[in-house]
Amino acid sequence: MKSLNKKYILSMILSVVVLSFLIACGNASIDSSNNEEKLIMGLDDTFAPMGFRNAKGELDGFDIDLSRAVAKKLGVNIELQPIEWSMKEAELNTGNIDLIWNGYSIDEVRKTKVAFSTPYLANRQIVVTLADANIDVLDDLKGLVVAVQAESSAIGAAYSKEGFVESLKNGKMIEFGTNNEAFNDLEAGRSDAVVVDEVLARYYMKQNGEEKYKILEEDLGDEEFGIGMRKEDTQLVKDINRALKELREDGTYDEIYDKWFSDK
Repeated sequence: MKSLNKKYILSMILSVVVLSFLIACGNASIDSSNNEEKLIMGLDDTFAPMGFRNAKGELDGFDIDLSRAVAKKLGVNIELQPIEWSMKEAELNTGNIDLIWNGYSIDEVRKTKVAFSTPYLANRQIVVTLADANIDVLDDLKGLVVAVQAESSAIGAAYSKEGFVESLKNGKMIEFGTNNEAFNDLEAGRSDAVVVDEVLARYYMKQNGEEKYKILEEDLGDEEFGIGMRKEDTQLVKDINRALKELREDGTYDEIYDKWFSDK
């Protein structure tokens, strides 16, 4: 009888420990006193200037610098993990990464899958053609080929323009794994235009010769970038929002912004 009581008590203690662990895991937070704590940031390493590989092959960019500043505020380490962008939400929700952070546009569909931080950068979805193309407005693309990155917010923006995608050749856009591949297809003459984030497009054009390209005056809508986290990580969302606010207040955000986007 005593043996059974001991087993019962041990079983109850184990149940309480397991339950406490599950609750803690379901509401992740940052202990700023523990420098061994780390957050794994998932990114597309071709998305310049937000996150990409520089001439030395090192991960660099606006989001990289900002993530390190946030991590410093929180007293944790940031681990950069390049991922297949089309699998970003799956990587997050299976626990392979803790953050989707690389020009990740906030939209209603994504809000059903992840918890977003407060917005930290404004953006637009634009249409880029070659400079000598006889294309000036969206209607000029009827029956033509338009390239886009797979699983990007550019796809949603294109479909939000009533009748636009349906008017293209075969009633669809051509999807590529990266924006670089989409631009390569444009430059090779296989595509007539690219729908793309403005921040990436302007950086890409600057690096590859702005005179070669043309941006249509009509865009496909404004949007904002945010950091994606698991819905159950409510405390982590609060911690990161607090850090972003502090970085704006102490001038660090402006320093990082000027480094990547200032024309000076």
